[in-house]
Amino acid sequence: MIKKYLLAGAIAAIAFSSCVSLSEHENLQAKYDQQSKQYQLTRQELDEIKEENAALTRQNNSLTADYSDLAAAKNRCDGTVDSLNRRIENLRHHYDTTMENYMQEVAGKNRDLNRAQNLLSARTKELNQKEAELQTKQEQLQQQQETFQLQRSELIAKQKELEAQEAATRAKLQAKERELEAIRSSVTKALLGFADKGLNVETKDGKVYVSMDNKLMFASASWTVSKEGSNAIKELAKVLESDTTLNIMVEGHTDNDAYRGSTAVKDNWDLSVMRATSIVKLLLQHGPSINPARIEACGHGEFAPKVANDTPAHKAMNRRTEIILTPNIEGLLEQLNQ
Repeated sequence: MIKKYLLAGAIAAIAFSSCVSLSEHENLQAKYDQQSKQYQLTRQELDEIKEENAALTRQNNSLTADYSDLAAAKNRCDGTVDSLNRRIENLRHHYDTTMENYMQEVAGKNRDLNRAQNLLSARTKELNQKEAELQTKQEQLQQQQETFQLQRSELIAKQKELEAQEAATRAKLQAKERELEAIRSSVTKALLGFADKGLNVETKDGKVYVSMDNKLMFASASWTVSKEGSNAIKELAKVLESDTTLNIMVEGHTDNDAYRGSTAVKDNWDLSVMRATSIVKLLLQHGPSINPARIEACGHGEFAPKVANDTPAHKAMNRRTEIILTPNIEGLLEQLNQ
């Protein structure tokens, strides 16, 4: 565009040169030269501008490419940002949910902790109380142990005393047993002549039993002592006179056959009592020095049989009179009961 202006200016100058003066021509030439220089400068500037434009174009193309790259990168970043924002939102939601759950759990733990602390406080109080009670019980136990030791010492001493008493009592019992055996031996010896006539002597339960069958002592349904029975009582009375320490029990027994007498005696019980008292009277008759207070008489009738009343032989065994001799062991029993 500048070149066209310069060319037009040059043509116009030539056209006017034919009709203008030399000074004007010189002026015009000077202007032309000046404009030519200006043109050259302008051309140079234009070339520079073109180069600069080309550089700018290249720069613009590079920037456009960079912009495209940046736009693509921005799009990718925007996608990434959106993804990150969504993730952040999810994380925030998860965080909020987690925090809410955590806070609820913490609140629950705090409640549990408070309950545990309250329970611990109660248990501690209870433990302190138990420890105080235990201390009291330990002190009581210590006192009881001291009392126990004292009682133990007393019991040991008492045991030794009892052992000594037991030994003495055992010795006395053995002496009584020897005495009882001596009584049995004396009675057996005194009644030796009646051994085969229904009389038996034995020791049992610390006593001497003199058992006499009714065939030796009485006739059937009678309470009158026979002659041979009276002789046996006479010999026994001598032994009882010589030992004043014996207590005497006379027991009458019958079988279960009904009594058929016609006297004042009505039944077997009456008969057994009458027979017992008959023997007591004979003992006192033949042993006048026997203290009557040492003698007792009783009748059992058929109610204390030795064996069942099921055969004639068994009934004969149950028809008996027993004289039971018991040493006086009241003092010995008092020692045993202490």
